[in-house]
Amino acid sequence: MRPSLRPGLTARLDYTVPAERTVPHLLPEPSHFTALPAVLATGYLVGTVEWACMRVLDEYLDEGEQTLGVHVDLRHEAPTPPDGLLTVEAELTVVEGRHLTFTVHAFDDAATICPGVHRRAVIDAARFRARLDRRNGP
Repeated sequence: MRPSLRPGLTARLDYTVPAERTVPHLLPEPSHFTALPAVLATGYLVGTVEWACMRVLDEYLDEGEQTLGVHVDLRHEAPTPPDGLLTVEAELTVVEGRHLTFTVHAFDDAATICPGVHRRAVIDAARFRARLDRRNGP
């Protein structure tokens, strides 16, 4: 991590919700999801929040570093229909060693969609892959 990584850094992500990111497409195997309304799925909302937080870090990680989400505390308060424009604002609020905490706010033109907190951990990508390979075995 670069020394310039500090609380107060922000990023904004504008995302037009495609139909394939709605609830019926989240897990097509169970009919529970496929029978629900076509609105942005919470699982995909989590992904857009993570994406916005990763954008905050674009210029602040060293070669070979990546981040992984380790905690999500979000409230999905309002639906976003297909073709709706979702905006996610992320602010890095805490840096504790390799653990990073973000405050997030997602909204569209009609409402707040999601306030919350997301935490990420900085990893050495090669070391992480080696650990994963050991878990997966030969």
